[in-house]
Amino acid sequence: MTSTETDVVGAEAWDDAEPEAERDTASVSLWEGDEGGLEYAQRHCLVALLKNRFVSARTHARDWPVLVENEQVIRGRLADLFLELAVDRDREVAWKRQAVSETGSRFPTLLHDAAWTREETLVLVHLRDRLRAGTTGGEARVYVDREDLLRYVAGFRPAHATDVAGDERRARNAVLAVAKAGLLIPTGSDERFEVSEAVEPLLPLDLLRDLLDALREANGTQLETPEDVDLFEEPAAEEQSDEVPADAGEIRETGETTQDGEEQA
Repeated sequence: MTSTETDVVGAEAWDDAEPEAERDTASVSLWEGDEGGLEYAQRHCLVALLKNRFVSARTHARDWPVLVENEQVIRGRLADLFLELAVDRDREVAWKRQAVSETGSRFPTLLHDAAWTREETLVLVHLRDRLRAGTTGGEARVYVDREDLLRYVAGFRPAHATDVAGDERRARNAVLAVAKAGLLIPTGSDERFEVSEAVEPLLPLDLLRDLLDALREANGTQLETPEDVDLFEEPAAEEQSDEVPADAGEIRETGETTQDGEEQA
């Protein structure tokens, strides 16, 4: 199976409803006893990076320019937490990842493993393929239909599988999970999504190949994918029969730290 890293704050906890008039955005000290050294906008950007799998100009219009203007400051604050900042300026996407020691020792981490299911991995593979094909063909924005994703996942159902209803339910849940992760952007229709530009920088080519190999090995299904397709990063977690083997690669994501109950060492 593949897995993802989840973080300090869950999506449900992100509350930015405080009226702007109540904040002094030009002041570093935001409350009595505040010892922080960042302005409000910088802190907001830092929290967005910690909370979300990625920050992009499209999905975080307020935070992206702050990140670009203060990249070194934000990078330094993440480094204090043993995290690295990755930025793709061409696609205007930024994300964090666990820092790796030069000696091979493990750093303390705020991130936790959360597994992508087999069906979610298939959705990600198809999105990456669809995005590359669309952008190569000159499309400014790439769209995909829910049924297209469901058909793609169904194409990998083993010949011996008999739980058709269960397989379809897992496929539909996979689409919802990927959409919740921010990699499918809602449109005016519930049945159609825009593919996030973050899919490409988050899923590198070597990982795509590992994932495809793992899926082939899992059920013997033949996957035909263009040789130049790239992909994004996935980690490994717990073992379940419907998840891709852990050695298939890693996808780092963000979510709730409480998912496995404690902070990793």
